[in-house]
Amino acid sequence: MTSGWSELFLGLIAFATVVMALIQVGAIIAALRLAKQAQAMIVTIQRDVQPLVAKAHAIADEATRTVALARAQAEKVDRVVTDLARRVEDTTAVLQDAIVTPAREGMAVMAAIRATLGALRALRDVRPGHGRHADDEDPLFIG
Repeated sequence: MTSGWSELFLGLIAFATVVMALIQVGAIIAALRLAKQAQAMIVTIQRDVQPLVAKAHAIADEATRTVALARAQAEKVDRVVTDLARRVEDTTAVLQDAIVTPAREGMAVMAAIRATLGALRALRDVRPGHGRHADDEDPLFIG
């Protein structure tokens, strides 16, 4: 009877080995199908993402052009402001030379005329016999 049991167990082992082999083959087939589906999904994603990447590159190129244009415009504005400031300084210098300097000279001439007239009045008032007395010369002097 031992030989019968051995054959039965040997048959069970063979049957279990066949079942395990079938399960492994099924798992391999399922893994291959899953890999195919994953590959197809990756191809689809790549196909869908390529236009987005192209748009991103186009946006980056446009941003680069916009920055270059803005930089050029800022340089132009800087040149205009610098030129305007220089012209204002030049105009101020011209105005000062044309108006302020002659006005100062005119004021100096007027001050000289006033001083001259004041000196002439003082000489006239100091002359003897003009009706003023020595006591009237300095009425505010306290002494």
